[in-house]
Amino acid sequence: MSGIYIHIPFCKQACHYCDFHFSTSMGKKEAMVQALAKELVLRREEFNDETVETIYFGGGTPSVLEVKEIGFLLNTINENYQVTGSPEITLEANPDDLTATKILALAHSPINRLSIGVQSFFEEDLKLMNRAHNAQQAEDCITLATRYFENISIDLIYGMPNMSNGRWRQNIEKALSFDVPHISSYALTVEPKTALAKFVDKGLVKPVDDEVAQEQFNILNEVLTDVGFDCYEISNFGKPGFHSKNNTAYWLQKKYMGIGPSAHSYDGVRRGWNLNNNPKYITTITQGELPMEVEVLSTKDKYNEYVMTGLRTIWGVSLLRIAQEYGEKYKEYLLLQSQRHIEEQLLYLDGDTLLTTKNGKFLADGIASDLFMVNLSG
Repeated sequence: MSGIYIHIPFCKQACHYCDFHFSTSMGKKEAMVQALAKELVLRREEFNDETVETIYFGGGTPSVLEVKEIGFLLNTINENYQVTGSPEITLEANPDDLTATKILALAHSPINRLSIGVQSFFEEDLKLMNRAHNAQQAEDCITLATRYFENISIDLIYGMPNMSNGRWRQNIEKALSFDVPHISSYALTVEPKTALAKFVDKGLVKPVDDEVAQEQFNILNEVLTDVGFDCYEISNFGKPGFHSKNNTAYWLQKKYMGIGPSAHSYDGVRRGWNLNNNPKYITTITQGELPMEVEVLSTKDKYNEYVMTGLRTIWGVSLLRIAQEYGEKYKEYLLLQSQRHIEEQLLYLDGDTLLTTKNGKFLADGIASDLFMVNLSG
């Protein structure tokens, strides 16, 4: 299984917490769409022996594209790649873009999954984040979208300043009231050089409290699993049959191609990333060149990435795979480094698989860093 990710680097306005690559100027949107299509053509040989099963429009805000522009990019993929008969095709969308007309047009397009960036159903949270939509728009667009799309995901953010556990529960319950089959939820992080970081530095916004964030993650996990959602990855909750194939491929280290400025690619051996400058990206692609840097992964890199991704998921880290793919010395190292976390009941072994406990799940990234190999070469 392979996937194609297409980065749409445009937003109507900048969210205060976001450090993804985007521009609020739409002046180069048409040229960007043409460049994205050309990159797809230039790189088709990379997927000669691959079947594309997932196509994901991320960003930025992909829903700023016209449906005909989305169709143009999908046609380019179909003309240059071998695509399975029923691919998962996801569009990230903001509520303010999902008008009745837009939803109807998307329903008649090949898009079969919507990922709606709600973040919160409370006005004060949306204003703090500088979201382009309001709470009513969020509710209205989801209500309408569920009439046309079966496969819908809602994004929510927890750990925000002044968000009580009670209000967080209300956010979750509101999301569940729409009977959507997937929820992606992330802890608010204060990224350097964002507006939120400046507000925190100036004392205008309270710093993020990690303990509160962990409490709210535990609430999320408890509520969603009680109503039949699987927490198949720390930030992703899906009902059976509705786990995101795109997200799952990332966490299981499947091959994917990233198209567009700042997009990343991975083929199991190399990791590549495009430059994050819209004008330079367009110019380089127009000249028939790829604006990509490539890193060949060492055995140590591959081991570290597998540990990092595996601990975040319900599939955990296989000791057998560690020994077979990276060597016995890596397996022995992993078991040694894991011992303290096992004793603290943050990790446990199920047969030959290392998994996080309920208490360890939220701490998976920090635990993984303790298990990274830093000395061995290879």
